[in-house]
Order: sequence, then C-alpha cells, then structure tokens
Amino acid sequence: MEQRIYHGNMNPTDVAEALLAFFNRGNLRTQTVGNNNEMQVQIATRPGASSGGETAVTVQLKKVEDGIVVSISDQAWLGIAASMGQTVIATLLNPWNLIGRLDDLAQDVESLQIHEKVWQVIASVAQTHNVSTQISERLQRLECLFCGTANPVGEGRCIACGAPLGNIQPRTCLVCGFVVLRGERNCPNCGKLIPV
Repeated sequence: MEQRIYHGNMNPTDVAEALLAFFNRGNLRTQTVGNNNEMQVQIATRPGASSGGETAVTVQLKKVEDGIVVSISDQAWLGIAASMGQTVIATLLNPWNLIGRLDDLAQDVESLQIHEKVWQVIASVAQTHNVSTQISERLQRLECLFCGTANPVGEGRCIACGAPLGNIQPRTCLVCGFVVLRGERNCPNCGKLIPV
C-alpha cells in the first residue's frame, strides 16, 4: 500500500469527486464509501466487460489536522495477467489472432496504469487547491526549546533569546510528504532515503 500526505486545505470529498469523474467511464466503474472526513473510492473494471482483464484498486482518503492522507491499495493483477496470457497463447497459436485481441490488449495496458493515473488525478486536484506534500502552514513555526518563543521555519537562531534552532527544524519526505525528524535517514512512512 502506498501512502502520501497532502498538507493544506483539501478535503477527501474533493479528491473523491475528481476520481469519480475521471475513472467512471469505459470498462471502469467507481464507487465511494464513507463520509466527508474518511472516504474510500473503489475503482474496478466492470464485470463481464467485452475486453480486457479484471482489476481493482481502493483509494483511502482521510482528513487529518493539516490536510489529508491518501493511501492506495495494491492493485489486483490476476484478471489482467490471465487476459494478457490468453492474448500471448492466442498469438503463439496463430499470429493473426493478435489483430482480434488488440482491444483486449489495449484495455489490459490501460488497466495496468490505474495506479499511476490515480496519483496523477490527485496531483491535479492538489495543484488546483494549492496543496502539496510540503510542510503545512501550521508546521511552519518552531518553538524554541529554551524560551518557548514561536520562530519561523528556516530561522537559524531564536528571534527572542538567540538560541540555535537547527536541530528542531522540521522537513518532509519529498516522496510522500510525511514529516521526518532531523536524524532519520529513511522516511518512516514510505521507506525512501531522505536526502541530507
């Protein structure tokens, strides 16, 4: 399961509506479950579709204090693999069979790209709402460990007492947006290496 945190003023409903609008077409169908604070969008191929294999993905959207957390379940590949296998066998038996299976092959390739397309739709919604995986507005203030004064992120020394602030500066994972601590080499959320 892949997860990203988007900081800013965006609701699960905003993302769910965009996913419904984009994926509820052709051989795909979508449905939502949940409320404004926590939703699931299920994207799957239509049962009994005339071409392509079957697959399904669930997108979980949860409102948190500084934005939303988006998680995408692992995609079910079995139906697509079976359909692609059928195309390969038919082509091996007679290369002209490939012409008859082009629709199936095109649907299979489109179904394989659902995961990436979900992230593209979410990125588009995030851009529209001026939201990103960068640190949210609330997290852009640091409290001095010595005097308790709020300081802007990036400030080297406390604006009140002059104490160094370098060790408490927050940052986010460039891949998923999770807030990481100074000493962490890998993101505790997605496991990616954090650049120094």
